[in-house]
Amino acid sequence: MTSHRSPAVQAERLRKYRPDIQGLRAVAILMVVSMHCGILDIHGGVDVSFVLSGFLIGSQLLAEIDKTGKVSLTKFWARRFRRLAPGAAFVIVVVGILSWFYASPFRFREYMDDGLAASVSLINWRLAENGTDYFANDGSQSPYQHFWSLGIEEQFYLAAPLLLVAVAWLSRLVLRNRVLVGIVLMAVVGGSFYLGYTQTTSNQPLAYFGTHARIWELASGVLLALWAPFLSRMPRGLAAAVSWLGLGTVVVTGLLITEHTPLPGYAVAGPVLGASLIMAGGCANPRLGAERLLDNPVFDFIGKVSYGWYLWHWPLLILWPHIIGWEFGHSDRFRVAVLSFLLSIATHFVVEKRFRDNVKLVVRPWRGILTGGTLTATSAAAMVIALQVPLNLSFGTAGTAAALTGFDGTRSVEQAVSERDAPRISESALLKSPDDRGDHGCIDQLLVTAFTPHDECVIGDTKSDRTLVLMGDSHAYQWGNAFDALGRELHVKVVTVIKSGCSPEAYKITREDLGREYTECTTWRRSALSYIKKLKPDVVAVANRVQWATTRKGAEETFKTLQETGADLVYLTDTPKPTFSVPDCLAENSSNPGMCTLKSEAAVDLADFRILERQVAEEHGADVINTLPAFCADGYCPAVIGGHVVYWDNSHMTGGYATSLAPFLKPTFKRVLSG
Repeated sequence: MTSHRSPAVQAERLRKYRPDIQGLRAVAILMVVSMHCGILDIHGGVDVSFVLSGFLIGSQLLAEIDKTGKVSLTKFWARRFRRLAPGAAFVIVVVGILSWFYASPFRFREYMDDGLAASVSLINWRLAENGTDYFANDGSQSPYQHFWSLGIEEQFYLAAPLLLVAVAWLSRLVLRNRVLVGIVLMAVVGGSFYLGYTQTTSNQPLAYFGTHARIWELASGVLLALWAPFLSRMPRGLAAAVSWLGLGTVVVTGLLITEHTPLPGYAVAGPVLGASLIMAGGCANPRLGAERLLDNPVFDFIGKVSYGWYLWHWPLLILWPHIIGWEFGHSDRFRVAVLSFLLSIATHFVVEKRFRDNVKLVVRPWRGILTGGTLTATSAAAMVIALQVPLNLSFGTAGTAAALTGFDGTRSVEQAVSERDAPRISESALLKSPDDRGDHGCIDQLLVTAFTPHDECVIGDTKSDRTLVLMGDSHAYQWGNAFDALGRELHVKVVTVIKSGCSPEAYKITREDLGREYTECTTWRRSALSYIKKLKPDVVAVANRVQWATTRKGAEETFKTLQETGADLVYLTDTPKPTFSVPDCLAENSSNPGMCTLKSEAAVDLADFRILERQVAEEHGADVINTLPAFCADGYCPAVIGGHVVYWDNSHMTGGYATSLAPFLKPTFKRVLSG
C-alpha cells in the first residue's frame, strides 16, 4: 500500500486521493456526534459534510466530462447506490425492530412513517411539512430524523449529473470553456443561500430541511471542484495558511453557533466557508498545511466508518432512554457515542464493504442500480408492513374498563387518585387519546399575523344574540369542546379568538423553533383585541399557558384593554402540565398504568406566575375559575379520570375530557351571563 506521504504523491498538487478530505470527514462526524450527544456544543458538522460531498461528486463528474464529454449516469448512480443504500436500508430496518420493542406504541406508528420517508429519501420534506423543531427536547424527535441530510444529498445525486452535463455541454458549445458552468453554480449558491437566509425568519423548518435552502452548500463544493485546477497553482505557503485558516473557521464558528441561533440563516456560512478553505488550500498540496493534522491513522479510520456512525448514533440517542428504562444521564450520552461507533465499525465491514468491494455492481451498472433499488424497496416495504401491525399493547393489570364519564364532580377526581396505581381504562380509550385533540373552535397557527373571524371560530349556540369570547393560546383551544357544550346549554354564541403559542397577555415571547422573537403573536394580539372591542361581547373568557416570560405589566395591559370593552371578564387558571406524553406513557406501561400518575408539585408548575396572573385578573374585575380541582386532588393529578385519558400529549387535555368539564364551568358562566 502506498504511503500517503510518499515523495511522488507529495510532489503532486491535484491528487486523486486527498488525506485532508478523509480527515475532514472525520472532523465533520465528530462534530455531529458530539453535538447530538451533548458532549460538546459544536455545530456545523453536517454543513461541512455537505461541502465535502459536493466537492467529491463535482470532481468526479467534471473529470469524466473532461475525459469523455459526457457522464455515464448508470455508472454514477450505481456507485452511489453501492455506497449509500446498503447501510441505510440495514439501519432503517433494524431501528424499526428496536422501535417495536422499546418505543411507545403510538410513537412507533409515527416512526414507521418517518422510516418510510427516509427509505425513499424524502424525509427532509416530511419534517419541513410537519414544522419539526430539530433541536426540540420534548420527546418528539424521531429516530429517523437525522436522515434529512442524507435525503438532500441523494436528491442532489439524482439531479446534479443531469444539470452539470447539460450546462457543461452548453458552455463548451457557446463559450468553448467552463465559464457558464461557473456562472450557473454561483447563481445556485447565491440564490439558495438567499432563500435559506430569508426563510429562516418566515418558516424556519422549511429553511432548515428544504433542499432548495441547503443545496448551496453542496453546490459550493462543486464550484470548488471546478476551480481546483486554478487553486492547485496557489503558492504552497499561501495554501498552507488558507487551509489552517479554514480549520480554525470550522471550529470557531461551530462553537459560536448554539441551539438558539436561527438556523440555517447566515450562521451555517461559517462552517461552509471553513471547509471550503481547507479543501481549497489542500488543492496545492502544501507540506505544512492543515493536512499535517488531518492526515493521521485515527482520523483516517474514523473517516472510513463515518457513514455508519452517522446512521447509528441518532437512533440510539432517541431510543436509549426507552432501552435502559431510566432517566437519560450524561454518562449515557458517552455510552451512546461509543456503542454507535462500534456498530458503525461492524456495519462498515459486514455490510458496506461487501457492496463497495463488489466491482460487478459498477462494471455492470444496471446490476448496481437494481441492487440498490431492491434494498431501498425492501426497507420501504418493511416500513409499510410495520404500519399495518397492531400496536404492541398489553393491559395486564388495568382491570375492568371504566365507563367514559370523565369529570363527574370533584369526587371523580378523588376516586381517580385513589385508583392511581391501577386506573381503569379501556384499550379503545387509550388508542383514541393521541388524536382526541378537541374539534370545536379555531386556532391560528404560528405564522398568522392577524386574527380574521371564520365560521369555524363560532361555536355553542351560533344563532344566539348573546356573545362570549374565548381568548388565548392552545391552552384556551383545549377548552373548545367544553365551551361548545356550555354555549349550547346556556344559549350563548361562543367566538374563539385563539393563536398557537400566543398568550393574550402583552409580553415578549421568543420561540426556539422560529429562532427569534414571536412577532406574529404581537401583531395578532393587537388585531384580536381590536376585533373584540368592535364585537362588544357580553363576556370574555381568558385562558392561557403560564410561561416564564410572564410579566405583571403585560398581564395588566391586556386585562385593562379587555376591561375597557365593557364585557364581563372570566379568567380560567392554567391546567396542570405533565412532564411527559401521557398517552405514550400509558401505552408503554399498559400493564402498569399507575406509572403515569402525575404528582401535582411537578404538574402544577410556575406557581408564582400562576398567582401573578390570577391577582391581575381579579384586580381588573374578572371572575376566576380555579381549574385545578377538575384535575388534581390530594397531591396527585391522575392521568385517567372517569375512563378518559386526561391529556393527549404532555400539555393539553383531550377533547373527550374537556367535554365532560362543561358542568364544571356552568355555574360561573350562568351567573355572569344572568348578571
